[in-house]
Amino acid sequence: MKTIKLIRAMIKRFTLAVLFIFSGLAVNAQQAPADFLGYELGSEWTPHYKVMQYFQHVADQSDLVTYQSYGETYEGRELTYAIVTSSENHRNLEEIRLNNLRLTGLESGEITSIRKPIVWLSYNVHGNETSSSEAAMNMIYKLLTEKSSWLNDVIVIMDPMINPDGRDRYVYWNKSVTGDQFNARPDAREHDEPWPNGRTNHYYFDLNRDWAWQTQVESQHRIKLYNKWMPQVHVDYHEQGYNSPYYFAPAAEPFHKAITDWQREFQGMIGKNHTNYFDEEGWLYFTGEVFDLFYPSYGDTWPTFNGAIGMTYEQAGQVGLGIQTAEGDTLSLLDRLTHHTITGLSTVEITARNAGRVLDEFEKYFDQAQNDPAGQYKAYVVKKTNNPDKIGQLLRYLADQRISYGMATRNSNANGYDFITGTTGRQSIEEGDLVIPARQPKSTLVRVLFEPKPELADSVTYDLTAWEMHYALGLSGSALTSEVDTRAFQMQVESEVTPYIEKPYAYLAKWGSLEDLRYLTRLLNDNIKVRYAEKPFTMEGNSYNAGTLIITRNGNEHMGLDFDQKVKDHADDLGRVVTPVSTGLVQSGSDFGSGNVSYIDKPRVAMLSGEGTSSGDVGHAWHFFDQQIGYQVTLINLERMGSIQWTDYDVLIMPGGRYNNVLEDEGLAELRSWIRSGGTLIALGGANSFLSGKEGFSLKQKEVPDEESDPNDLLKIFGEAENNNAQYSNPGSVFKLRLDTTHPMAFGYDETYFSLKMSSTGYAFLENGWNVGVALDDGIRSGFVGNRAKEQLNNSLSVGVEPIGRGQVVYMIDNPLYRGFWHNGKLLVGNAVFMVSN
Repeated sequence: MKTIKLIRAMIKRFTLAVLFIFSGLAVNAQQAPADFLGYELGSEWTPHYKVMQYFQHVADQSDLVTYQSYGETYEGRELTYAIVTSSENHRNLEEIRLNNLRLTGLESGEITSIRKPIVWLSYNVHGNETSSSEAAMNMIYKLLTEKSSWLNDVIVIMDPMINPDGRDRYVYWNKSVTGDQFNARPDAREHDEPWPNGRTNHYYFDLNRDWAWQTQVESQHRIKLYNKWMPQVHVDYHEQGYNSPYYFAPAAEPFHKAITDWQREFQGMIGKNHTNYFDEEGWLYFTGEVFDLFYPSYGDTWPTFNGAIGMTYEQAGQVGLGIQTAEGDTLSLLDRLTHHTITGLSTVEITARNAGRVLDEFEKYFDQAQNDPAGQYKAYVVKKTNNPDKIGQLLRYLADQRISYGMATRNSNANGYDFITGTTGRQSIEEGDLVIPARQPKSTLVRVLFEPKPELADSVTYDLTAWEMHYALGLSGSALTSEVDTRAFQMQVESEVTPYIEKPYAYLAKWGSLEDLRYLTRLLNDNIKVRYAEKPFTMEGNSYNAGTLIITRNGNEHMGLDFDQKVKDHADDLGRVVTPVSTGLVQSGSDFGSGNVSYIDKPRVAMLSGEGTSSGDVGHAWHFFDQQIGYQVTLINLERMGSIQWTDYDVLIMPGGRYNNVLEDEGLAELRSWIRSGGTLIALGGANSFLSGKEGFSLKQKEVPDEESDPNDLLKIFGEAENNNAQYSNPGSVFKLRLDTTHPMAFGYDETYFSLKMSSTGYAFLENGWNVGVALDDGIRSGFVGNRAKEQLNNSLSVGVEPIGRGQVVYMIDNPLYRGFWHNGKLLVGNAVFMVSN
């Protein structure tokens, strides 16, 4: 009997051992990337669908990984993320997520003991910086098979490919020009991408400049997911020039003043941990240079202003599978993905080792945000008298950011800064004004987005130095040094069409926002004929501004019974208020049959694109037409200009670019001839520098007298050259413009407009044309501008219209479509296309 029992016990122990072994295999049975893909990582590019397949395979084979989709790109590619952590943490994942949000104050409820720090790793935001998605596959495999013990103490979220459209654009191009063996010579074509290259997304937006503004679907989907987790650490993976050593934290100055001592300290701790691995291998690296933490819309700064330790890691690359460096070595894709893997593992390691402090400091960060917010201003007011469309746009943006707001409960006064006048003093708050308090979980982000003049510790910075939301949206209001009592905000919406008229003579629609422009394009796309008032008028006791849309029944008889319904349906769909009137006779101003009421002949719009043009400028304008206002624009490659029948187009948009080789004397002569025949040329941003001084165009750069020379100027210090050059710099600032609101180019605007200036080149006022928008003596409102640049930009042209024959040239020195977030300037483009062109 004892022998039988002993045998049974042995069988039982053996069975349990086998089950344990197979259970472990089930957890970690995923294949290495090379086994799954059929090639070694680094030997060839992995397209989007294969990267996704590998992550799905890993998730299917391991209970340490959850893998999900969070959206699609414009081209329909899947956006995904993986959660990598221990089995026990996975069982408590929702509680961990909610506890993390409770630490921030974004979620109510009691915080339990189950808390873990979250490390979020974002790969391939720039499509042609391709090594990071290859590294992501290596990273998840290494985490699971070699470093899984760390996963007991940390949650790792991995986004393996932020920009699939751009990456596949690069990968498939590079595959098509690379032979059986890669060519390491730097001048080989596989290292020379064609226009528009793979850096950007479908609409050529740089997604690493879109974190704060979220104009692109990839950013919108990602930020919605990010706000559900609010990680403590965020890493954004990049590549830089192929001769550069690896870059990692700590970042360069200037740091935004809102960045805390802890955020600085832990950056340093992470960087120090990286150096242990890099020193051991003898790999070169640098820290604290070039990549600063000021502009809020990067993958390192936006997470930082949301409480995380946000960092950029830059690997040498932006080339094919391998390239010969200046030192004669070959930098391979394997080298690049290996370095990125090491910094990823090191980041997880140091966070896991300091999990308790990371969580404690995170909690302190948000405690201060809600109880004693940093910064001079304690509340930001948006006046209730602003255009409701612009207020609505702000409210949608705040909701997406999870920023709290309310409405003032009573009339009061407080000290603060007036965004319109630029003055500091007593500010009036009215009951019902929108108030964004500093005392809230997203306090730091509120401060960064709304403070009037961000303080720049160093004049040498990587990007824009001004972006404030009152200016970007065209809103009046103030920043207050004291708090304001608020209650829940309720938007006052105008009533629908009133009064009802059986068969109106015409419908009137206001003109003053991007939504009004969308309404116009809806009507035109439905072949509904529209007019606009060139002068203000009054009718039936109501006042209407210049630019008001007048949709008469006359001329729309072809619509039959559909006319009234479509006018109303489009208005309802877009939240527009249209007013029916029974007559074309006005009380003051011009009647609807007057020459002061212009017909909008549906314009045929083209835009130059392709090699030689700025892909960013092209993409920003393309997205504006295609996604924002729904109006077709024909993109024409610059090289085809000589073969285009330009009489087929009424409006030509000229983005920034290099035009000298294409638009030489003969090309310019053809362009001027088309304009004289009635065409409208709209020059955006950098295109104006090409037209400046050209024969037949009045635009000229402003002349500023040189400073008197000082012999000591010849004794310049080499090491101070960068700071000395800053006096000629304008990396991106806000200028106050005076608009001529009687010109169609400025319809829908007040006399004061705030413009985002991206250049230090000033242009003289037009002698033959209309100076519609100008910066005067006190132009600079926010951001850094060097002294010499300020002399150029004060008293200079920003928006001008030059008549040439029956056509005109619209000079838009400051491109309002830049990066898609300067929403208040977009109506200027609409005016140029639909009103000035007519």
